[in-house]
Amino acid sequence: MKETLYFSVDQNVEVTNEEIYLGKIATLWCRDKAVLSKAMACKLGKMPSGKESFRVFSAVEVIQALQTADPNVEVTNLGTPDFVVHYHRGKKPDALWEFIKTAVICLVVFFGAAFAIMTFNSDVSIRPMFQEVYKMLTGVEQEGFTILELTYSIGLAAGILVFYNHFRRKKVMEDPTPLEVQMRLYEQDVNTAVIENSNRGKEQKGVDGA
Repeated sequence: MKETLYFSVDQNVEVTNEEIYLGKIATLWCRDKAVLSKAMACKLGKMPSGKESFRVFSAVEVIQALQTADPNVEVTNLGTPDFVVHYHRGKKPDALWEFIKTAVICLVVFFGAAFAIMTFNSDVSIRPMFQEVYKMLTGVEQEGFTILELTYSIGLAAGILVFYNHFRRKKVMEDPTPLEVQMRLYEQDVNTAVIENSNRGKEQKGVDGA
């Protein structure tokens, strides 16, 4: 009786070793522990040495590798039909360089956001509007700074914190932030483009070979 082996691979996988083994990139399950151990040690391929790169694999390649290692096993894929394996050398990041990059990004975002807010306030003439509202509420004409500007500034900062769902290292809510959602969507789009380009290249090679 054949044993059934189930496997699942995420669409985007990172490895730090040039040798790609299924146990490092996939989730595998089988009732027979010997079959499971053999599957985890199954080699899927090798990344180009000396540089960081990526390769696109299909579930068919995984099934072929598993059944080559053990012809008596029945393989079932529960994950994505195609996936991307990124190879990154396991080197320790330079703390100073990481700090410099983070500081530069923070400065760009801070001054960019400040400029955007100032241009918006200038476009809608918010200062004269506050003066008119203050005069309507108090009957006194005020030329300088008023309580309206203060509450507006506090509300703007509080709104940004709530919208981006972060205060220091802690989240205000458990839901993913808008930035996290957009990053995941961007990552999915990149993976889809990489997989489609790879499949298109394979089809072109097949046409040229024919």
